[in-house]
Amino acid sequence: MRHNKKFNHLSRTASHRQAMLANMAISLIMHKRITTTLAKAKALKKYVEPLITKSKDDTTNSRRVVFSYLQNKYAVTELFKEISVKVADRPGGYTRIIKTGFRQGDNAAMCFIELVDYDENMAKQATKKTRTRRSKKSAAKTEEAPAAEAPAAETATETPASAE
Repeated sequence: MRHNKKFNHLSRTASHRQAMLANMAISLIMHKRITTTLAKAKALKKYVEPLITKSKDDTTNSRRVVFSYLQNKYAVTELFKEISVKVADRPGGYTRIIKTGFRQGDNAAMCFIELVDYDENMAKQATKKTRTRRSKKSAAKTEEAPAAEAPAAETATETPASAE
């Protein structure tokens, strides 16, 4: 029976695992995306998401609790000042794991883990896909859009002149 064995030990001692997860969490907070193995990413997700949830409540106690996990004041400042503001309305699921294939040397499953709200590339790709599907309609709209913007631009230039 596997009672009370919920987390992956990652073939490391407890102190090594704690230090590794803290370092990976700091890197994720500072760089917003890191590349690692799938097992480490899943362990990191369970480690860092409660810290992000705790950062939503900016109190001295929550800062001390998060600092006890991370031991890096710059990462704690980044977490409480920038990340917590961006994820304030999100109820959970602050990270995303995307598999990238297998490592050349040992065939380990590789992936990158990123903060969901900081991924501009995924948002840009979604808009590009919608444009390519509707090429005829979007072409007609883009021809109408400059014609509609031209009078608006002229009125904008006339308004300051008439004010003078």
